[in-house]
Amino acid sequence: MKKTSYTKSIISLLSILFATLLSGCDNSQPKPRGYFRIDLKEKTYNNVYNDAKYPFTFTLPDSICRVAYKDENAKEKDGLNIVYPKLRACIYCDYKPVKDNFREISEDLRGFVYKHTAKADAITEQPYENPEAKVWGLLYELKGNSASQVQFVLTDSIHHYFRGALYFNVTPNPDSLAPVVDYINEDIIKLMESFRWK
Repeated sequence: MKKTSYTKSIISLLSILFATLLSGCDNSQPKPRGYFRIDLKEKTYNNVYNDAKYPFTFTLPDSICRVAYKDENAKEKDGLNIVYPKLRACIYCDYKPVKDNFREISEDLRGFVYKHTAKADAITEQPYENPEAKVWGLLYELKGNSASQVQFVLTDSIHHYFRGALYFNVTPNPDSLAPVVDYINEDIIKLMESFRWK
């Protein structure tokens, strides 16, 4: 008699446990992919870039980025990079003097941006102009899975052409990179607004 009541208790307990396990499986949904939180520091813009070998100046944020030259050993600096070491990002910049080839340089740089159409979902162009400083330009925002999310060009339309392209040293993923792209895009806009020809 004791054995039967003990067996019934075990069966009841197992039935409740099995029913609980089955009911817990009804609402199973895959969890969305999570990304590491990136600590984005507040910025101040007091760092003015001014190299005697280049005919321009611009403002950079303090302490989060640095300027590195493409070839430190070259007699003439052929370009510069604005490096964000902690964010694994770099704005690759080039300067080209215009020598009766403004249209050619313009089309080359435009073509460079539109090479990303294979991966980009959309490319928007935002014009920029500062007639007092003789600076005109375009800011390109590339949406989607392209290698570069932001590019820009600045010119005086007579003597100088300056371009930059933001790249990350990681696999492009628009969802995880979006906050960092927005963060650096603020710096690019500030660079464009503070850009002056010497």
